[in-house]
Amino acid sequence: MGMELLEDLPDNVVGVRAVGEVEDDDYEDVLVPAVEEALSRYDKIRLLYVLGPEFTGYEADAMWEDTKLGMRTFTDYERMGIVTDGTWVRRSVKAFGWLIPGEVKVFPYDRLDEARAWITS
Repeated sequence: MGMELLEDLPDNVVGVRAVGEVEDDDYEDVLVPAVEEALSRYDKIRLLYVLGPEFTGYEADAMWEDTKLGMRTFTDYERMGIVTDGTWVRRSVKAFGWLIPGEVKVFPYDRLDEARAWITS
């Protein structure tokens, strides 16, 4: 399946939902064009990344694409919201979130509406 863009968000917010296993093509076909489009209009953007119950994991090449995108756009995020019940994601953000410029916040999946409100406020 891969990634789906979330609807009904302001132009400066890129929202994406991971579904099934995320592959490298999902970054190239969905996330990278959405981030580049938003950055063509704004100096700083916001990212809402939803890893719901239908998310099963990353293909190894997808993790590399995620790293490359992060390195290219590292300072371009004003806020980043991650919605997940995955313990490993929460721990990773807690351990490394301070490295990311801007605000980073993790929400449990049942608080998706709160995450949407926070990322757009």
